[in-house]
Amino acid sequence: MTDSGAAFLAADVGGTHVRIGLARPGAVHRTPGLEHYRTYRCADYAGLDDILRDFLGGLPGQSVRRGVIASAGYPLEDGTVITANLPWPLSPSDIRQRLGFDDLSLVNDFEAVAHAAALVDASQVLQLTGPDEAPTGPLLVLGPGTGLGAAVWIPQGERAVVLATEAGQAALTAGNALEMELLTHLLQSHTHVSIEHALSGPGLMNLYRALCAMRGQTPVHAKPGDITAAALAASDPLAVDTLQVFCGLLGSTVGDLALLYGIQGGIYLAGGFLPQIRQFLLQSSFVERFLNKGPMRQALERIPVKLVEHGQLGVIGAAQWYLDRRQGQ
Repeated sequence: MTDSGAAFLAADVGGTHVRIGLARPGAVHRTPGLEHYRTYRCADYAGLDDILRDFLGGLPGQSVRRGVIASAGYPLEDGTVITANLPWPLSPSDIRQRLGFDDLSLVNDFEAVAHAAALVDASQVLQLTGPDEAPTGPLLVLGPGTGLGAAVWIPQGERAVVLATEAGQAALTAGNALEMELLTHLLQSHTHVSIEHALSGPGLMNLYRALCAMRGQTPVHAKPGDITAAALAASDPLAVDTLQVFCGLLGSTVGDLALLYGIQGGIYLAGGFLPQIRQFLLQSSFVERFLNKGPMRQALERIPVKLVEHGQLGVIGAAQWYLDRRQGQ
């Protein structure tokens, strides 16, 4: 690899924001260093190529010909990506041609986050439950944002395999009478109620509107951030109840996924708005619902669950994935 030390673009593309940095291979274990980090609002641009072009235009004297995009969605054989959460089509091959790149790779966004999990410093995490240390084993990375992403990091000798999933599209399950009533209400307007219909920013709005309808109240909050702000301030009982339901469903879902994927090494909750509600999450039913899996409670008690505070995790993970991939070629 004659260009192994050259800078490359790394982008984390979400439904609301695109985060970009200029990455360079590091001297120690090739861990990437990040420069010129910026955040863009998707709604302000007609397409991802416009965002990337603006970012590249702010790098005077820099010639960047390679890059990696981390994004949610399902890639097709022609290189396009099926995703319900982006405001415009995503085709890395088209973008590569428009920007004149030699190489522009695509990786699932939570697969990228999983590649960054080992790089997170202890000061950047909040322990929610479980022991400080866990045996080496599969690790789950999950996070609600515009959608819900999840990936499994599986150790394999000196390297690791990361399994990208579409766990957010699996069916939502109810764990108590209130959640069953909410699910019944959501099924009136959806033939399939997925996990991310509840566990995401838009999902929080779905839960809030459903609770309003069930209790005969008129919605007063128009955005997920309004609901969380009102819940954190304890200024609106319905907002508090909505966020409590959200945290309970999150705990139950994370416990289900831990059992489904045989997680032993730990669970990282990353991205989205969870860091903004960290204290609420700690005081909610999240942990109890996570552990409430009958005879499997004892197994789940052995798994550390941590909230990741690092805002650049997706970009760093995408860069790390790209370096690992090129090193293996």
